[in-house]
Amino acid sequence: MLYGTADFPDWGDPSSPASTHLSDYYIEKTIEDTQVPNIVTSVLADYRGFDTMFETAVIFTAGLACFLLLRDFRGKKERFYRHKPTGVILHIKDGKKILAVGKEFEHMDKDWVPSDLIIKTVCRILIPFIQIYAMYVVAHGDFSPGGGFQGGVIFGSSLILLAISYDLKTLVKRIKEKVLGIFAALGVLIYVGIAAICMPMGGNFLDYSKLAPLVPGDPHHVRALGMLGVEIGVGFAVMAVMAIIYINIVSEGRHDEGL
Repeated sequence: MLYGTADFPDWGDPSSPASTHLSDYYIEKTIEDTQVPNIVTSVLADYRGFDTMFETAVIFTAGLACFLLLRDFRGKKERFYRHKPTGVILHIKDGKKILAVGKEFEHMDKDWVPSDLIIKTVCRILIPFIQIYAMYVVAHGDFSPGGGFQGGVIFGSSLILLAISYDLKTLVKRIKEKVLGIFAALGVLIYVGIAAICMPMGGNFLDYSKLAPLVPGDPHHVRALGMLGVEIGVGFAVMAVMAIIYINIVSEGRHDEGL
């Protein structure tokens, strides 16, 4: 491979095949072909759609690998309980039961710290706006910088912020492990599904223009709508994988403790 790189054009060579054929075509024909003013999005989701599809599959595979390596299905060896009236902490090892553990005790993390009302309140206000902005980035990626990868990262960050500001149990309670797994797989399936539907419609794989009979509205804008669909799938996969990796790392795969 290194020997073959000697035959490549110099970096930034204006006479290279990419600069004399591909680049000019993308710049001149993007709006005519896709009705998308953002050339980056049209290249990633349309002209180079196969590459982006496999990038999404790589993200899903990486999340699955992290889950299989980090998830711990064994019983909980240690538990910590805090007595609400007094603040006294009970440490239970090897599954031993203590009769005193009842309604006056709450299960807590090993590295428990008192909750901060200001942090919780501010994050509770910010998180919905972060998630709305994430959806805007996904939906507006064909007109401005953004797209499924960026929007998925922002949405995943909002979930991580919830776990940091409250605790991991709060996040796991609201978004179950199975739900995250479904979203991660669903993101890839949405991308592949939209691409595959084009084939029975008489086009090639990822040929969004063949979706015109199925999509209401301007038939010339159908390729942009097809890109929006695959961007939504990418966003689902990225968001879910981010949350899966975070939850398993901070809780050592047990989903019962963490930051």
